[in-house]
Amino acid sequence: MEYGALNLGLSLLGLAVLAVAALRRLHLPPILGYLLVGTLAGPRAFGWLPDTTLIHVLGEIGIAFLLFSIGLEFSLPRFWAMRRALLGLGGAQVLAGTVSGGLIAWAIGIPPAAALVVGGALAMSSTAIVVKQLTDQLELGAPHGRLALGVLLFQDLAAVPFLVAIPILAQGDGALATALGWALAKGVAALVLLLAVGRYLLRPLFHEVARSAELFTLGVLLVSLAAAWVTSALGLSLALGAFLAGMMLAESEYRHPIETDIRPFRDVLLGLFFVNVGMQLEPAALLPNLGWIALLTVGLVVGKGLAVAGLARLGGYAMADALRAGIVLGQGGEFGFALLVLALGRGLLDPGDSQPVLAAVLLSMLLAPLAVRYNEALARRLSPMPPAPAEEGLAQGIAEAVADTRGHVILCGYGRVGQALAGVLSEEGLPFVALDLDPQRVRQAWEDGEPVYYGDASHPRILAASGLEWARVLVVTFDDARATLKILHAARQLRPDLPILVRARDNAQLERLLAAGATEVVPETLEASLTLAAQLLLLLDQDPAQVGQRLARVRADRYRLLEPLYGEGAGQRRDV
Repeated sequence: MEYGALNLGLSLLGLAVLAVAALRRLHLPPILGYLLVGTLAGPRAFGWLPDTTLIHVLGEIGIAFLLFSIGLEFSLPRFWAMRRALLGLGGAQVLAGTVSGGLIAWAIGIPPAAALVVGGALAMSSTAIVVKQLTDQLELGAPHGRLALGVLLFQDLAAVPFLVAIPILAQGDGALATALGWALAKGVAALVLLLAVGRYLLRPLFHEVARSAELFTLGVLLVSLAAAWVTSALGLSLALGAFLAGMMLAESEYRHPIETDIRPFRDVLLGLFFVNVGMQLEPAALLPNLGWIALLTVGLVVGKGLAVAGLARLGGYAMADALRAGIVLGQGGEFGFALLVLALGRGLLDPGDSQPVLAAVLLSMLLAPLAVRYNEALARRLSPMPPAPAEEGLAQGIAEAVADTRGHVILCGYGRVGQALAGVLSEEGLPFVALDLDPQRVRQAWEDGEPVYYGDASHPRILAASGLEWARVLVVTFDDARATLKILHAARQLRPDLPILVRARDNAQLERLLAAGATEVVPETLEASLTLAAQLLLLLDQDPAQVGQRLARVRADRYRLLEPLYGEGAGQRRDV
């Protein structure tokens, strides 16, 4: 019995694990590992991996899952909050990059239709590398990080019409305008169909399958692949249907669990896609073109970086932020590879013409982690204006993120207590914004879609940026008395009327915290002793009703704000 697919799968997994593990030790993104595996182990190098249809199909499904995830992020509130960077800078960058790259490709002899695709591919940057690196460096909320995110989001959206247009451009007939118009009509039909399905079938479906984790995962796979099949059956790309399905579910209550369930499938299949991309490179054919590859790589990194920085400056952004955004975005990206590979597969792009472009995009992505990591140092050398202090940059990023938030609770600290309070607020449908200084905790919260931001709540600028002016309550969830006093002082300077709830370890700092402006202080030791006392009395067969009344009297005497819960007869109100 032959096990060709099993042998292929084992070879892919073994090589991928080794390459990705090695790159992780070097703090480089796994995408580069997959690309190197495809390049070195593919049929054009050592020949360990055959160029099979299976890898191509699974890679296309990986791109579809990536577009599905992007659709899940495409919520109208987020779009509106980032409209300036997304539509203004993002639109200008994609247009300028496509036109300039396309004209250069046409000038060196690539046919016009293929040159347009090459220009679009070179206009794309790597969302996977940039977002991950900025998140790890806690710069995604900084001004340059939000600029880069807006441009990347527009690039991801701009890839959709390119993916739709490439099969039509590849037909090479004279009725191109008619074909594009027909594709647009089919795209609108697919959107209307999926909107109707999303409105009347998707929510009931997920209400039903959410009862079982296994059913839920199967439902997510069914919806994403079925939507991709619909657009493919209409002669459009798989990715378009997946993107539209993600949009349908972006505003649903199942968005975050869907994203969590789809992520493992997306990452594995995207890995196969990048292996497939690496297979398209011919190391032997690259040697005669090293000069062109080097020139194209420098042009891509420097030219795109300067273009982004110049457009950002024209848009009114600070020089330092514009330069940092340009440095961060100066590379090729995964969607650039997707466009080039699709154009190769459809016969639109000649394999010989594609080799220097593929190699330059790959080299630029190899350089990208270093450029992103040292973007501030590079900007300081290039900019006549020094970058803004870290505190100011963080504050501006937080302010932009919470600009539309009103009547919320500010949680200072997102540890165990902060997360428990956030869970209660979410269940009650009450908005909140959390601040924390643990990078790992903030990163995990971002991945879970929670409004948690890196920042020191004791700084007035950070507190103001978190929407203190429009907040209903401020809660200090950690028990560091010194830091709490700083927060109280800063908050009272900005909002003397704001209710502030403070957590403390014991009664030692009680009066000092109250005098500093806390509306109420909750000592952990008191609550722990009350809980222990209640359990002890119940174990001693005391009447549960009497135990409850005893605890109610203690709490009402201790916490004046809780008196209405227990009644005036439960205890005497303590004046503060």
